[in-house]
Amino acid sequence: MIAHLRGVIVEKHPNQVIVEAGGVGYDVNIPISTYAALPEKGAEVRLHVYTHVREDVLALYGFLSGEEKMLFERLITVSGIGPRLAVTVLSGLPVAELIAAIRSGAVDQLVRIPGIGKKTAERIVLELREKLPATAEAAPSARPALSALDRDVHSALVNLGCSPAAAEAAVRQARTQLPGEEFEPLFRRALELVR
Repeated sequence: MIAHLRGVIVEKHPNQVIVEAGGVGYDVNIPISTYAALPEKGAEVRLHVYTHVREDVLALYGFLSGEEKMLFERLITVSGIGPRLAVTVLSGLPVAELIAAIRSGAVDQLVRIPGIGKKTAERIVLELREKLPATAEAAPSARPALSALDRDVHSALVNLGCSPAAAEAAVRQARTQLPGEEFEPLFRRALELVR
């Protein structure tokens, strides 16, 4: 089983990264939190990897932090949650907030994640509340708030069907590449990044 992968980023998208290691390109599924923290194409990256094997599927799921991987592995033990939905859950909230929401039983916060209904959220809380460690980062993450222009671009992406988390990651990355730009170039770049 592949548990760790170190290589060069060949391609990256909000839910996928292709990492070349030893002449082989590995297609790795990733949450938005990992995507947002990845370096640019051509840079080296180290990923914690979970290898998912079924008779018809061999899939890799990658995470920049061991805490993300641990939470992913706990989520897939919950009845009705497979690897893809677990990645969606991890993409919906930062790890510290997600752990805090589960430990405190904040079902209303969990149901805001796309694909998570009330029964699934209740099952996550019931099955994981006692299994997750308390985290020192349980307070909301300290990422800077989006500017008014960035919020407009985010809103436009969401109106086009992007998930809020994917749209936010794309806007943040576009902003680092195009500081000081107006709406249209920033929107076009974010749209390219979200695809």
